[in-house]
Amino acid sequence: MTDLRLRHPEVADGLPVWSLVRDTGVLDVNSSYAYCAHFRHFPTTSVVVEAGDGSLVGFITGYRVPDRPDVLFVWQVGVADAARGQGLATRMLRWLVDATGATWIETTVTPSNGASRALFQGLARKLETDIAVGPGISSEDLGDGHEAEELHRIGPIQGRTA
Repeated sequence: MTDLRLRHPEVADGLPVWSLVRDTGVLDVNSSYAYCAHFRHFPTTSVVVEAGDGSLVGFITGYRVPDRPDVLFVWQVGVADAARGQGLATRMLRWLVDATGATWIETTVTPSNGASRALFQGLARKLETDIAVGPGISSEDLGDGHEAEELHRIGPIQGRTA
């Protein structure tokens, strides 16, 4: 897939992102309102990828951790089926690091999510920095039979990543 444009999201991107999340079949589907509100309040720490035809083929929702503004917390990463396998998730993460100037990335990943684990381990390698994995959110706290989420902490990130 060529002719991709990475940009910060707008509120109007909430519904297309919600559809993309639903269509992946693997991400937790939040309400369309949650994505619209996230993009209204946290556009500078999130990214969407627009294909040449105007459709959205990727996104990351993120925010700065309030008491640690050097940390970018990555909430969700989604890539449309047609755009998978081309390094788009890594490209979006690197774009966000440059856009935010974050020196640390944190995210939570379930132990069974091999693709996300590989994505963040690969990002740490490419950024030539460390990744630490530890307790995040327990399955008891998440309820509904949700698998525990382990905290992945990447950094420190030095300089621009381009």
